[in-house]
Amino acid sequence: MGNTVIRDDFEWVYTEQPHCSRRKQILAKHPEIKSLMGSDPHLKWVVTAMVLTQVLCCYLVQALSWKWLLFWAYVFGGCINHSLTLAIHDISHNVAFGNRSAMRNRLFGIFANLPVGVPYSVSFKKYHVDHHRYLGGHGLDVDIPTRLEAQLFSSPTRKVLWIILQPFFYALRPLVVNPKPMSRLELLNVAVQLTFDGLLVWLWGPKPLVYLLAGSVLCMGLHPISGHFIAEHYMYLTGIETYSYYGPLNYITFNVGYHMEHHDFPSIPGSRLPQVKKMAPEFYDNLPQHDSWTRVLWDFVFCDSLGPYSRVKRNFPLEKGE
Repeated sequence: MGNTVIRDDFEWVYTEQPHCSRRKQILAKHPEIKSLMGSDPHLKWVVTAMVLTQVLCCYLVQALSWKWLLFWAYVFGGCINHSLTLAIHDISHNVAFGNRSAMRNRLFGIFANLPVGVPYSVSFKKYHVDHHRYLGGHGLDVDIPTRLEAQLFSSPTRKVLWIILQPFFYALRPLVVNPKPMSRLELLNVAVQLTFDGLLVWLWGPKPLVYLLAGSVLCMGLHPISGHFIAEHYMYLTGIETYSYYGPLNYITFNVGYHMEHHDFPSIPGSRLPQVKKMAPEFYDNLPQHDSWTRVLWDFVFCDSLGPYSRVKRNFPLEKGE
C-alpha cells in the first residue's frame, strides 16, 4: 500500500448498464414499488429552510475573523451546501413538483443553488440525464474521470490532491468530455446566482460570499460527506459499478447513499429509497455495500488497486471521443 496504483486503464465491459434490466426484474416481482414514484411534498420546505439558514449565517459571519469563518464554513455551512447539491440532484429528477411541472423543478433548483455560490443546477440536470441513461458511457458519462486525471493522480499524495480538487473537476470535466451548448435556463441560472452573490457583498461585505464559496469547495473536497462521490461508482470489487451506503450520513444527504436503489428507480424521491430496499430486500441485501464514507476515502487513497481508473466504462452507439 502507498505506491502508485497498478491499473493503467479503465475496466472496459461489453454489456449494457445493469439498472434497466434490474428495474424490470424488480417491478415484475414487486409492482407495489411503483407507488413510491412521484413527487415528495416535503422536499420544497426542507430545501427552503436550508437556504434561509444559510442566508441567516451570511448575516452572522460578518463579525467573525477569517480563521473562524473558514472553520464554520467547513464544519457547518459546507455541510449544508453539500446537502443542497444533493437536494438539487433530487430536484433534477423532478421530485420536488413532479414530472408534469418540469419548469417549476428547474426554477426551484436555481433557488436551491443560491447558497452554493456558483451557478450549476441547470447544467447538472443536463448532464445527469446522461449519467443515468449511459452509465459508464465513453464520452457520454461525465461522472467518469478523464484519462489525463487517471494518469496524473495515481499516488497517495496525488489522490489526496485529486479529492481536494473534486469540485473543480466536476465543474470542468463536462466541458472537455461532452461539451453542450448553453441553454437559456443556464443563462438564467447564471444571472440569478450572480445577482444573489452581488447582493450579499453589497449588503454585508465579502465575508458572507467567502463563507458560502469556501464551504462549497471545502466540503465537496476532502470531507467525510464527499466520500459519496467515490463510494457510488468506483470499482472496489471487479465488475461491480454501483454501490449503496446505509449509514447515518444519509440523514443529511437526502439518502444519496441508497445509490443502487436510486439508479434502479431514479423517479423515486430520496426520502423513499429506504422503502425500496424494504420492499425488495432480496435484490439489495446481498449486494456489496459500503459502511463508511470516511473508510471509502481512506481506502481510495492508500489502496494500490484503487484510483481514478477504477471505473467501469462501455461504448454506446452515440460514442463521442474523449
